[in-house]
Amino acid sequence: MNSKKLEPMRHSCEHILTMVMIKLFPGLLAAMGPATEEGFYFDFDFSGKISEEDFPKIEQEMQRIIELDLPILHSTMSVDEVKKAFAHNSYKLEWAQEADKRGEQVSIYTIQGKDASESFVDICKGPHVESTGKVGPFKLLSLAGAYWHGDEKNKMLTRIYGTAFPTQEELDKYLWQLEQAKKRDHRKLGKELDLFVFSDLVGKGLPLFTPKGTVLREALNNFSQELRIDKGFQKVWIPHITNKKLYETSGHWAKFGKELFLVTSQETTEQLVVKPMNCPHHQQIFASQTRSYKDLPIKYLETTTIYRDEKAGELLGLSRVRSVTQDDSHIFCTPEQIEAIYTELIEIVKEFYGTLGMTYKARLSFRDPAQTEKYLGDVKLWDKAQDILLKIANEHQLDYYVAEGEAAFYGPKIDFMVMDAIGREWQLATPQLDFVQPQRFKLKYIDVEGKEQTPVMIHFALMGSIERFLSVYIEHTAGNFPVWLSPVQVKIIPITDRHIEYAQKVLEQLKNANIRVEIDSRGEKMQAKIREAQMHKIPYMLIIGDREQEANAIAVRTRDGEDRGATPVADFIKQISEQTEQRL
Repeated sequence: MNSKKLEPMRHSCEHILTMVMIKLFPGLLAAMGPATEEGFYFDFDFSGKISEEDFPKIEQEMQRIIELDLPILHSTMSVDEVKKAFAHNSYKLEWAQEADKRGEQVSIYTIQGKDASESFVDICKGPHVESTGKVGPFKLLSLAGAYWHGDEKNKMLTRIYGTAFPTQEELDKYLWQLEQAKKRDHRKLGKELDLFVFSDLVGKGLPLFTPKGTVLREALNNFSQELRIDKGFQKVWIPHITNKKLYETSGHWAKFGKELFLVTSQETTEQLVVKPMNCPHHQQIFASQTRSYKDLPIKYLETTTIYRDEKAGELLGLSRVRSVTQDDSHIFCTPEQIEAIYTELIEIVKEFYGTLGMTYKARLSFRDPAQTEKYLGDVKLWDKAQDILLKIANEHQLDYYVAEGEAAFYGPKIDFMVMDAIGREWQLATPQLDFVQPQRFKLKYIDVEGKEQTPVMIHFALMGSIERFLSVYIEHTAGNFPVWLSPVQVKIIPITDRHIEYAQKVLEQLKNANIRVEIDSRGEKMQAKIREAQMHKIPYMLIIGDREQEANAIAVRTRDGEDRGATPVADFIKQISEQTEQRL
């Protein structure tokens, strides 16, 4: 179910949690908490001890309030009224001050009980359900520390996570997904499979990829680039820092200025930033010479790293990092070429995710018509762009839905929402239509009549962020990568020391065939070596003993325990080479 439809219920469940926490833990201050795509959370300021062992009694009291079916009422307060009502709570007063700066009344929601002990009032913009009885089956999930506003300079608060669904069946399915996710956690598997590490000396949110992790990254990136080069894309290269004025022109500075890393020059007073986006740079390459309609479409691609000053409290493994590598593309075309370009991009998406065995839906991410101030550009251009994407989705018979408010600030987009092996949905590939930035940068081409026209720009990333994609893909496969992607495709296991010499010869034959292979010549028992190779999720193990050595063969075992028996080395090399070539 769409998380937007669940938001009122989850938001109300979060208020019920807060109401109960204040009752059960005197002296606790309620800070803030939203409904989320997964459920909800709330941050509390409390000097005492709260643990997950307290969850059953908290849930019991929450269920009692739900069964009372108390009304949830909306009202407003003036800032002065809020200051009196919440004088004891500095967190609420901060929200009131923000409302005062905007010249707004403060939105209030009340759970209305029969008396004050059964009532609860809080600052909240909503939305909520009409009464507590409309809250479905729920579950408190976990506890964590969280800095106020995600800033480590602020006080550490206690965050409680929970979720709620309309039915018990949906809740049970989600709880099953959580258990599966723990087993598949990419942070855990990344360490076990030696794919990536983090270092405090390097900094938070800045992953370091090991040789094995780099094999995985590069194999995926090579596939991504190959698919685009086949469609006429050309590689470009841009630097990692730039003049701040570039992002002022593009509009990124006004929208995301606080998320940028600043760079100070020792030579000039020029304000530089570490790039958070590639599109303005690629536009400068386009703008470097006069373009004719005959030159279009022009398609640039580049795999490069951008940087965002994410809050430390929001960083999470590879899912949320400060160094984001994009398999990025920008296409400059005429309005008449848009549909043909999108056809190519959809074909690329189908080929890439089909090869990886991942299914998807298309989310048409449009602007929120009630908040037009959040977006740049003329309303008519937005309407035109959205109509084009809707037409393309229908013509290609995409399984799609429209999500208002999910557009980029400069244009609507098609977000491909990929389903993983345990049923979770992730936004990955994204073609974005942009009429705005080419106008801001005054990009031009000469049309068939010799007149200057503004090109359309399409932003496209196939994986999006490679780091985030890997977090999804590692968990999707549980680390059991297909042969073509496996950092180590084959592990050779000689049974005793007298078999090592022959094993080395087999090793050289596989290496000469560009197969990624290792040999385990330790003095461990064969079964222990096999178990370790299986734990490292290596697709094939080649066991070498007396019989194999005499027959100039190998005994092939798979990571799932299948014993394929004796096989000539040449036949095995042919099999692996074909699997790699066909990306199996």
